[in-house]
Amino acid sequence: MKSLIVFGILSIPILLVSWRTLFNIRSHGFYRFFSWECILWLFASNYPIWFDNPFSVHQIFSWILLISSIYPVVAGTLQLKKSGKPTESREEKTLYDFEKTSELVDNGIYKYIRHPLYTSLIILSWGIFLKNINGQLFLITMLSTIFLYITARFDEKECIQYFGIRYLEYMKRSKRFIPFLI
Repeated sequence: MKSLIVFGILSIPILLVSWRTLFNIRSHGFYRFFSWECILWLFASNYPIWFDNPFSVHQIFSWILLISSIYPVVAGTLQLKKSGKPTESREEKTLYDFEKTSELVDNGIYKYIRHPLYTSLIILSWGIFLKNINGQLFLITMLSTIFLYITARFDEKECIQYFGIRYLEYMKRSKRFIPFLI
């Protein structure tokens, strides 16, 4: 019951941040919302046992993933702010201010992967899952990963619309989530 209460309370800020995208199924934010909710469910389910048996193999791998999830989000956000030249002149109401880039960001971490922020969320999901491995949470983690994949696909469509051929060329030079792989 505590997990359900934690999930409900923490869903409120996610709803407040995501409300503009919830009615636009063609926006990447629509699918990102559902991924965030899956990640929140994983956290709400696992927080009571977060530090149980801290030196078990699954806990060690969990912490490695959780700590590793920090780099892509920090590097990606900083690079967007530095090179993307976010501007209020972009009319897309579903984008956060830092997403309203006027320049294609293809340097830094973006030289290798197009979606470091989503990569970070995928790593985070699997790190939280490893805290308490079970079938239900495996399905939620898979669902979160699938939603992030769909999010990335819709994000790419939006970027193609805004940046055109330059983004298509960038897609050929970079991978979606993991450098040199996928």
